[in-house]
Amino acid sequence: MRNAFAKEVTRLAKKSSDLVLLSGDIGNRLFDDYKSIPHSNFINCGIAEANMMGVASGLAMSGLRPIVYTITPFTTTRCLEQIRVDACYHNVPVVIVGTGSGLSYASLGPTHHSLEDFAIFRAIPNITILAPSDEVELKKCLNEALKINSPVYIRIGKKGEEIITDKTLNLSIGKSITKRKGKDVCLIGTGTIMPEVLSAADYLESKKISVHVESFHTIKPLDKRSLRKIFKKFDLVSVIEEHSSIGGLYGAIAEWRSLEKAQFQTRVLSFGTADEFMHDIGSQDYARKKYGLNAENIFNKTYRALKDRDSK
Repeated sequence: MRNAFAKEVTRLAKKSSDLVLLSGDIGNRLFDDYKSIPHSNFINCGIAEANMMGVASGLAMSGLRPIVYTITPFTTTRCLEQIRVDACYHNVPVVIVGTGSGLSYASLGPTHHSLEDFAIFRAIPNITILAPSDEVELKKCLNEALKINSPVYIRIGKKGEEIITDKTLNLSIGKSITKRKGKDVCLIGTGTIMPEVLSAADYLESKKISVHVESFHTIKPLDKRSLRKIFKKFDLVSVIEEHSSIGGLYGAIAEWRSLEKAQFQTRVLSFGTADEFMHDIGSQDYARKKYGLNAENIFNKTYRALKDRDSK
């Protein structure tokens, strides 16, 4: 996804002299094509992410369109105060891109994991939160983000993510995407975990279960209209995210449900990481399996819940 981001931001820079790309001393060769554009605006702020966010906010206040790019924990929690006070409090159009999100950097340990970003940013006013599932959604999310006159956070993967989105897709911020239509159970996913969600749907369908799959590329603002339709139709919903089970998409849905006037009888299963630091070292696939974020576990847990429902 980071290569797709570099290509798209380069294309956009050719069309707009107001765009400024800020990097926290990573991806320098990645942006060689961007820097070759005459009069392109590129600032390597070094390993000083808090300062970088302040610079980006100042540029936005001056009428420019800054995009901040670095590894997710370092463009989120390391400079949280500057995001909150400089960007969000002043409500200026800074686009914050976090690469290698979730457990993409599982092999580098907890310092490089980002499993709290949804929860943190959901509580900060004025910021939009996006989690595209692949490079197709990423490009569309970036274009839509630059139309918003307020802060936007885009959480992306690293490299090698499976492309599951049709290039002709019309994507709108705040509106979920139906990946499959079904009638027996609904799987809701977000971000780069979506291929596992679709594989789990395949397993369920091999058991003659009709599966509806909904992709929430926008965490905030939450698509309440889609949720109302889903909760009216299904009595079992599984929510899958490569994020802590606390405060993420599942948390947002649970909060929405508690505030809705309608009394839904829907049972909701949460698939997220445990409330702990992962001290094991391994690949992203290993980490996903450890926390049950693989297709097999999503299938097994959802299938058992369906059987328990039918046996009552």
